[in-house]
Amino acid sequence: DKTLQDLVYDLSTSGSGSGLPLFVQRTVARTIVLQEIIGKGRFGEVWRGRWRGGDVAVKIFSSREERSWFREAEIYQTVMLRHENILGFIAADNKDNGTWTQLWLVSDYHEHGSLFDYLNRYTVTIEGMIKLALSAASGLAHLHMEIVGTQGKPGIAHRDLKSKNILVKKNGTCAIADLGLAVRHDSVTDTIDIAPNQRVGTKRYMAPEVLDETINMKHFDSFKCADIYALGLVYWEIARRCNAGGIHEEYQLPYYDLVPSDPSIEEMRKVVCDQKLRPNIPNWWQSYEALRVMGKMMRECWYANGAARLTALRIKKTLSQL
Repeated sequence: DKTLQDLVYDLSTSGSGSGLPLFVQRTVARTIVLQEIIGKGRFGEVWRGRWRGGDVAVKIFSSREERSWFREAEIYQTVMLRHENILGFIAADNKDNGTWTQLWLVSDYHEHGSLFDYLNRYTVTIEGMIKLALSAASGLAHLHMEIVGTQGKPGIAHRDLKSKNILVKKNGTCAIADLGLAVRHDSVTDTIDIAPNQRVGTKRYMAPEVLDETINMKHFDSFKCADIYALGLVYWEIARRCNAGGIHEEYQLPYYDLVPSDPSIEEMRKVVCDQKLRPNIPNWWQSYEALRVMGKMMRECWYANGAARLTALRIKKTLSQL
């Protein structure tokens, strides 16, 4: 008997390439039984639900967040988006119970939760570090990649990449999630599918050009470069928790030693743009090939000039060789 995930996969690889038909999404959503709350975000809550004996994750938006709900559902249903390192989308539904409207996004459930939770809880081996880093780069490379043709997909930039928006699967690989702020590129007209607001995302992870507003928002590649800067910060979070030779550090957010816990744009700008500081890369990483390579890649993700940064594909190739 096929699981829901098998069904979604079959429908995504044949036919329209974007998942379940809308009426099926609605039927699935309406037969899910919510079990427990597993997270809260700026949009609402995330629950673990059961559907025909399997676990699913349900992100519930409040009705005033309807635009975010709609946008995220729209991005997830971009043709050919499905990839093992991007969170598997199952269904979107809006339920009106007469009093208010509940807006649901249903996706695969990953019991480890976010990479942020995972790194707080566990240290990783060198192999574990490479696995997390490579899978995150693969997911981002697929998101960024433009595939031309009838079975193609537009390039997509995430715009809010951080350890809390990446999930860890049972097998120790990453799935990129939270695509609500993403933008899509239309290569035919060379335009971006929504008017991007200047500064969105999480201040701590904002690239220098976003912080000082020099980013060229007409140019889609600018957004990809900003994603790469954030990926470099996520790599720093992972590498610090790498348990090589019995040494590892406690989990910290990037810039933990330089800005307060909820930094303002101004506080971030001073550190990142004016003082040109970046997270510290410890000297002992030089003793291990994988950590040395990770450190070098981080530096190449953190250049002030976005165009000089590595691409997700380049990072993927480098990590595959370790």
